[in-house]
Amino acid sequence: MHEGIRAFDGTRSQQWDLRRDQPQAATKRSCSLSWLIAAGIFLQLLSVVAVTQEQKPDMDVGRVPELQTPSRAWGTPAKHSQPSESWGGLGTPGTETTQPGGADGTGKPALGGERRPLYRLHKSDVVDVVFTFSPEFNQTVSVQPDGYIRLRAIGSIYAEGRTLPELEDLLRQAYASSLHDPEVTVELKDFDKPYFIAAGEVTRPGKYELRTDTTITEAVAIAGGFSQQARHSQVLLFRRVSDDLVEAKIVDVKKMLNRHTLSEDPHLRPGDMLFVPQSTVSKVRKYLPLPTLGMYMNSAQF
Repeated sequence: MHEGIRAFDGTRSQQWDLRRDQPQAATKRSCSLSWLIAAGIFLQLLSVVAVTQEQKPDMDVGRVPELQTPSRAWGTPAKHSQPSESWGGLGTPGTETTQPGGADGTGKPALGGERRPLYRLHKSDVVDVVFTFSPEFNQTVSVQPDGYIRLRAIGSIYAEGRTLPELEDLLRQAYASSLHDPEVTVELKDFDKPYFIAAGEVTRPGKYELRTDTTITEAVAIAGGFSQQARHSQVLLFRRVSDDLVEAKIVDVKKMLNRHTLSEDPHLRPGDMLFVPQSTVSKVRKYLPLPTLGMYMNSAQF
């Protein structure tokens, strides 16, 4: 009897131990499975990073990415702030080869703009394109009204707004598909002569060539001097500093002449415009109706 009870108790204890060990085994299996999943995800991330590094573009300092194939019309119309297009931005107007620079490196009007800027091509300018070792490609072209020039073997190139060194660099790369290491020189043959405009109360208003270094007082003399209605103390000087910005300055010519301080006389630049306003007294009409005259001669005002 006692032996049967002990045997039954032993069986029950074994069953209890098995039931107690089952949750622990399940927990161990779930932990092992979680570690395997985490390890698989980590290995997959490592493979993605490795592939990404292999496909990353070469952007080291001094390395230039591969250029795209140019279109038939070379260059891009002049936009001073535009994204790089074909040829990696090559031929974009506004990029300097020699970079004369401004007074502060940015060309701000308040600091004097560019110092000794290179000449930029304009519409109707005529240039000679000379190939040193391939004279059969020599040609004379003019800048068309749309800003392009038409060249043999390569088609159209946008030239307006470019300097001569910029155009030479663009032509070298444009003709590289036809010539081996072409040597190109661009010479300015005909261009719009430098000028200034005198307007307002001068004897002969109009457009004049700016052939030599000229000051405001000299420009007024070239235009025939002030008229009788001129306001000498407020001569306006307008100077274009960009395509959409004009700088205005008031010059007291009367004060300079009275004090003999011509060292303060500003020098003109190509494209400047002088405007001489009318004096206040001269604005009174020469002939007045009698009732209107009474408004000026009213004794109550004195």
